[in-house]
Amino acid sequence: MSARPIEHRDGEASGDAKRAETASNRTTLYVVLAVAAVVAHELQWVLLPFVISGLLAYICTPLIDWLTARSGTPRFVAAIACFLALFIVAGIFAAFGIPSLLRELAHLATNLQDTLERLAKAAIGERTITLFGQPMNAAQLATAAATDLRQWMGQTGRIAALGSMAFAAAFGAILLFVLLFYFLISGPSLARGILWLFPARERPLVRAIWRRLDPVLKRYFIGVILILLYAMAAAYIGLGLVLGIKHAAFLAFLTGMLEIIPVIGPGASAAIGGLAAVHYAKGIGLIIGYAIYAVVLRISIDQILGPVVLGTAARLHPVLIIFCFLAGGVLFGLSGILLAVPVALTVRTTLAVSRGEMA
Repeated sequence: MSARPIEHRDGEASGDAKRAETASNRTTLYVVLAVAAVVAHELQWVLLPFVISGLLAYICTPLIDWLTARSGTPRFVAAIACFLALFIVAGIFAAFGIPSLLRELAHLATNLQDTLERLAKAAIGERTITLFGQPMNAAQLATAAATDLRQWMGQTGRIAALGSMAFAAAFGAILLFVLLFYFLISGPSLARGILWLFPARERPLVRAIWRRLDPVLKRYFIGVILILLYAMAAAYIGLGLVLGIKHAAFLAFLTGMLEIIPVIGPGASAAIGGLAAVHYAKGIGLIIGYAIYAVVLRISIDQILGPVVLGTAARLHPVLIIFCFLAGGVLFGLSGILLAVPVALTVRTTLAVSRGEMA
């Protein structure tokens, strides 16, 4: 009769030990994630090439797997072919885009005051406004802004700081392609290494979460790229070929880049394009044409292309998206902006799988 209570107590002790071990493992995981977040905040600019190259490698992984299965070649051969294709596309974009961008910046620098005056006239017309207690018209506003900007640029160390930023950007671009090569070649082994970081008891749950999350993330990133390319092409056609606005290529590139930031980005690109339309308008027809273009572009992206390429699985409430982008940008810079929605999708999927719900 005494054996059963002893066995019962042994079973309870074993269960308590397992629960304690699980709790300890999860606590350790939470501490590791918190430390990783602090490190990412401190090293946000260092992590940017890693984040961009990692995302590109992740997006290209299905293509590499398809090429490997279709051609029967080793995976590293398909990865090298994919890397060369990306490198060629980037080279073509740089060859055509960078000179145009440099010309636009040079034009802006040499005609700074005239450009500022035109923008001020587009904003306030011929009226006089009171700014910091002084009445100023468009010409005076442009003169004051240009003077302040020249003084800022003339301060000690500004030119050196801009040179350092240019060097860092060039070094970062080279590092990005080096990292992309390694990520494409060794993607599966890196994934296994990340899984190894989790306790053995948690790995089945992690695999289940990833099986649910992987197609959602892939569709989201591919959808964002398609929307970005569509926005660039549509903006160039609308602004350059139809409306005949100068510097349409630069405005189209800006429109595409700002599409990465939901809600805020499209509004900013519409405002910039509107100022350009007012700046170059020779009559009311161009302004009306730009208004029609802006409405058509937004409807085509928000109501047609966006739902088709992103699907319902990647949809989040607009308030949550805005919060994620702002919080990610403040805490982790551009890396936080790029990873804001994927992290939110990861959290949602993790909670759904943990609770046995559909993500």
